[in-house]
Amino acid sequence: MITGSVIYQRVRPNPLFMDCSGGKVWFEVGAPSDFRVSEHGVVYTMRHLSLVGKRKAVVMVYARDLLSKQDPVHNACLLSLQVQPSDATLTQRVPEILFPWRSTVVRGDGSLRRLKRDWVIPPINVPENSRGQFPEDLVRIRSDRDKNRMLRYSVTGPGADQPPNGIFIINPISGQLSVTKPLDREHISNFHLRAHAVDLNGNQVENPIDIVINVIDQNDNRPEFTHTIFNGSVPEGSKPGSFVMTVTAVDKDDPKTANGMLRYKILSQNPQSPSSNIFTINNKTGDIITVAAGLDREKVTQYTLIIQATDMEGNPTYGLSNTATTIIRITDVNDNPPEFTTDTFFGEVHENRVNVIVANLTVTDKDQPHTQAWSAVYRITAGDPTGRFSIPTDPTSNEGLLTVVKPIDYELTRSFMLTVEAENEVALARGIHLPRQSTATISVQILDINESPEFSPSPKSIKLEEGLTARSRLTTFTAQDPDRSMRQTVRYSKMYDPANWLEIDPVNGQISTIAILDRESPYVKNNLYNVTFMASDNGIPPASGTGTLQVYLLDINDNAPHVFPPEVEMCEKPDPDGINITASDPDLTPNAGPFAFELASRPSDVRRNWTLSRINGEYAQLRLRIGSLASGIYKVPIMITDSGNLPMSNTSYLKVKVCQCDHHGDCVDMERIIAAGLGTGAIIAILICIIILLVLVLLFVMWMKRRDKERQAKQLLIDPEDDVRDNILKYDEEGGGEEDQDYDLSQLQQPDALESDGVKVGIRRMDERPLHHDHQYPLRSAAPHPGDIGDFIHEGLKAADNDPTAPPYDSLLVFDYEGSGSTAGSLSSLHSSSSCGDQDYDYLGDWGPRFRRLADLYGGGDD
Repeated sequence: MITGSVIYQRVRPNPLFMDCSGGKVWFEVGAPSDFRVSEHGVVYTMRHLSLVGKRKAVVMVYARDLLSKQDPVHNACLLSLQVQPSDATLTQRVPEILFPWRSTVVRGDGSLRRLKRDWVIPPINVPENSRGQFPEDLVRIRSDRDKNRMLRYSVTGPGADQPPNGIFIINPISGQLSVTKPLDREHISNFHLRAHAVDLNGNQVENPIDIVINVIDQNDNRPEFTHTIFNGSVPEGSKPGSFVMTVTAVDKDDPKTANGMLRYKILSQNPQSPSSNIFTINNKTGDIITVAAGLDREKVTQYTLIIQATDMEGNPTYGLSNTATTIIRITDVNDNPPEFTTDTFFGEVHENRVNVIVANLTVTDKDQPHTQAWSAVYRITAGDPTGRFSIPTDPTSNEGLLTVVKPIDYELTRSFMLTVEAENEVALARGIHLPRQSTATISVQILDINESPEFSPSPKSIKLEEGLTARSRLTTFTAQDPDRSMRQTVRYSKMYDPANWLEIDPVNGQISTIAILDRESPYVKNNLYNVTFMASDNGIPPASGTGTLQVYLLDINDNAPHVFPPEVEMCEKPDPDGINITASDPDLTPNAGPFAFELASRPSDVRRNWTLSRINGEYAQLRLRIGSLASGIYKVPIMITDSGNLPMSNTSYLKVKVCQCDHHGDCVDMERIIAAGLGTGAIIAILICIIILLVLVLLFVMWMKRRDKERQAKQLLIDPEDDVRDNILKYDEEGGGEEDQDYDLSQLQQPDALESDGVKVGIRRMDERPLHHDHQYPLRSAAPHPGDIGDFIHEGLKAADNDPTAPPYDSLLVFDYEGSGSTAGSLSSLHSSSSCGDQDYDYLGDWGPRFRRLADLYGGGDD
């Protein structure tokens, strides 16, 4: 029995079923009471079919072009349907797919012709997460050609012979298609396979058919929020219905089924102030909006909402759910104006000070700190018409810093009373106005200080003719002390005078000259000479100010002209045009040009060899009177006179270098001319300098060699083994000479041969005996090996430190007296060798008391 089910679905029509003109194809069946065909080629049953004793039903399907104007050509397809009897005893029916390898075409003459035709069965739906026994049968694929031959069936595609392999298998003989394990729609939602039928030789007997296996979704995934914690914000004072934020959850199940359709709701709100339902959520979109008024950041800064998302369209019984946390921060708006902490502020500042903070203005603002609604802006509304104060804002403390921006003169204004208003950087919220506490008064007192005297005017300009003699009075340059009430005395001094031309009277400021003023001085720029003077008062502390005097110097004819250029070049056979020259005069017009040029009368060969003709008032032309002139340097004297009121004349020498020239008129032997221009005296001076330098180098080399020889000689005279002088430190005692240093050190290192009798160790002054009993000092051991000599010396030193009869540090100390029979001899300078007694030391007594004692020691005989 076939009951209300889809039998076949056509994927692509055969060319016999397709209108080439692109028109619409109309389908119909031969038994319209039992079957119908949709416009897409799907065959449906129209009623319960009872085929007694039959297993198959044959249906004829027709197709034609509705827009064709030609005679209709009907194409027909013969379908063979496998029928399951209604009285079947099987508990589960396995569908059977028959390869539609035959199709019948009805020709125009009424005859039938069989053609190949491709069809695709409807998709096979398989639930995911099946717990049945595997492999589980899905469908049986069969060809009607298996009656007269043996066929083999196979499937290909992802899930069969392609990754993931082995999910679907087919019995090659029966054509039974099975699934081998549970499917997961969230991993793969559908499979596209192709079924094949071949004979035992591998020849294809049917065209492959497409099999689509859809995995049916099960509600096996819980909704997951995109974030564990959602953060949003809404301004305080927002009206009901204001959008806050959107929360989003996703479900891996099929969104087209109830398994993936989510619904949202708010589980809790914390804090529940001013009400427990300030917010609501759209159960489908997750949009959170406000539903009540009363949001105030100064009372509640944020709200925490627990949001739940449930699938199965929010069904609490069958749906799966999950939760997330939403934190809604209440943002600040400017609903609190700044208010001053007091009505009046006080401050003071010294006069003439700028960029000084006078007072700190403090305000309070309940809005969120460090926002535009909290930051204050201060504005002076009254009391400062000239703009001498400004009030910047400290960004950290929000305080207003009243600052002086223009100098204030105590003698003009001694106090200010300012009115200040505080606002925020952004306007207040609608309906809120500035209170009286947003306005304050500032009282500022100005303190007097000793101000510097001021020159007026500064700079001061005067005009003078240059050449003014010394001790000439020029002008008076005085300064005024702004501190009129202090009655201070002002004194003047010169601070900057580069040429040292002027002086100023320290009492009355009278300026006079101390040198001749010269406009052509390098210190004069653009005829101006600047001098700086200083005025100081006698206040506490003293104050001083400076002023500049600008002297504009008028030119006089005090400089004679000079020939220019001072040097020229000329060929031995010069150009007939000659050489043009002019004059240089530091003076200004009319004390400069036009000039008068004339050759000097002496020496006599000047006018014989040269001619000078006037071109204009500024230039003259010099020519050779003769045809040629030998190469060399010639000095031509030219007398030039300027045009001053009292003309000044000067004879200057023009240096003419006569040389051989090439065809371009350029000198070719300039080096020879330059060498010829070097005088004999200069050459001699250069040679003398070279000789002196060589002698100095030679003397230095000889001195270095001699010093090296002396060092080598000293090293040869000294035997390194016998030289013990480096071990002797002299502390300015009056001992013996070189003979006293010749002693045997081996006695100190090998004290084995010392005599045991008459040995006495101690510290004595040789010129004084103690009046009490001698202190006991350690005795040197007579044993063959007494030990370290250093220990003995340290013990004697310790005994001497404890001896009250020990002499002072500058006295002679005897560490060990070995008697007259000692082989090492005495180390004391007072008992030196008797060889020194042959000398006469009496003459030392004539040198003074100190040397007299030395004479007694060496030449005094028994004493």
